[in-house]
Amino acid sequence: MPRRLIELNGERWSVSSTGRTTQYTRDEFSLVFTRLSGGAPERRVARYSPVGSKTRESSLAELSEEQLQDLLRRSQPSWTTPELGYLR
Repeated sequence: MPRRLIELNGERWSVSSTGRTTQYTRDEFSLVFTRLSGGAPERRVARYSPVGSKTRESSLAELSEEQLQDLLRRSQPSWTTPELGYLR
């Protein structure tokens, strides 16, 4: 799966689709953010509704860095999401 790299508050994050399909199929996607630098390992998940393309890869490519940073700010920790198996 394609991934993107972003930076927020001096930390680098990898962003990719979780691959999990919700009941809304192509109307809602989940992204997993993985911290690459700047502290302890951390994974976070955010869900969003695509505005343009309805495929995961194209939709991720269409998001700007500012949109990804906003999704990261609103994301939830891995232990609260089924996408990551509720793991801490």
